[in-house]
Amino acid sequence: MIDRTQAPAFRQIENIDLIKAEAYALDNGVDLYVINAGTQDLVRIELIFNNINWNPAKPLQAFAVNSMLVEGTSKLTALQIAEHVDYYGAFLQTDYNYDYALVTVYTLTKHLEAILPIIKDVVTGSVFPEEELETFKRNQKQKLSVNLEKNDFLSRRLFNRALFGNSIYGYAAEAADYDRLDRDQLVEYFNLAYKPGNCTIIASGKVEDDTISLINENFGKHWHKGSEIQTNLFTFPARGGDEHYFEKEGALQSAIRLGKLSVNRNHPDFAALQVLNTVLGGYFGSRLMANIREDKGYTYGIGSAVVSLQNAGYFFIASEVGADVCSSAIQEIQKEITLLQTELVPDEELALVKNYMLGSFLGGLENAFSHADKFKNIYFSGMDYDYYSNYVETVKSVSSEKLLELAKFYLNFDSFQKVIVGKK
Repeated sequence: MIDRTQAPAFRQIENIDLIKAEAYALDNGVDLYVINAGTQDLVRIELIFNNINWNPAKPLQAFAVNSMLVEGTSKLTALQIAEHVDYYGAFLQTDYNYDYALVTVYTLTKHLEAILPIIKDVVTGSVFPEEELETFKRNQKQKLSVNLEKNDFLSRRLFNRALFGNSIYGYAAEAADYDRLDRDQLVEYFNLAYKPGNCTIIASGKVEDDTISLINENFGKHWHKGSEIQTNLFTFPARGGDEHYFEKEGALQSAIRLGKLSVNRNHPDFAALQVLNTVLGGYFGSRLMANIREDKGYTYGIGSAVVSLQNAGYFFIASEVGADVCSSAIQEIQKEITLLQTELVPDEELALVKNYMLGSFLGGLENAFSHADKFKNIYFSGMDYDYYSNYVETVKSVSSEKLLELAKFYLNFDSFQKVIVGKK
């Protein structure tokens, strides 16, 4: 019989095997990467375009173009695109982030021949109808109006601006920016950015030779390179710690966001810094959760993260707390950081964090799509699979002494940008 009064034994994960991407080149030079795995006849194809030519005078170009790609082409209306995709049981979505924009389709391999021409039409023939653009602008302004009432949304905007200034990373949309958006801006950006020279394709799932041939037929032939592009490139000077306070009359809760510029995935300290962050606030059993939520009851949730972007990295702590305990919560956060800078993390706690991180990493590799996501992380950081081998080894071997050293160097509380929205 199992003795349920005893916790089951566990052992540390020895190694993690990733399904590596195979590289191909289409006829026009577009890079295609294939993660071929799985038994189901399902494939995900992602067309990824770098965000380019950042212009503060036209800040919504890249976002608006990506959002409106499926709103009509020279051949199909938005309704026809949706009906065609639905007819074949496929799923089409567009996504936008600070560094690149994606067009992604999930489909059964047997329908790929019918689906890919629709995707080709979307990325080569979108026309951005005026009527759909007006609807987009109206909807986005309404969404912005709602979000501006949320303390956490405001704190995130203020924090990003404090760290990244007037760059694509720090830009905060205003209603007037949508009013200034016009179709000419969208067509201009579309004609520059959505070209083979700015595209990478990643296919994952059950990807066989016929699938690669179909991708080449649609995106390697008769799709010609455009003009030279200017990839977004930013540098950010280190800044001293400042406090940014946005008072909201009658607020019952205050949003807190603290942090600073840090390193990104390319830096040798990044993996060990992730371990330090997990101890502090990177999982439900973290010190911040134990103190601010479990012990003090100031919040339902608090967390921290180290974030890697192509041109920067940053560290942040975020929470929403009762307005009457805002100052006390910040003092407790500072206390937890000071402890990491002055006392070694106990072996038992560090072992728990290491097992959690390795288990989470392994648990995030359940299918070909998640392996493709891991590949994207390193590909767009200009790295290879050695990064993950080094990550696993660092998590397994990093010492409490190393974490103490990192805490002293990277977590200087006085250098944090401190954003409070609500009441102090």
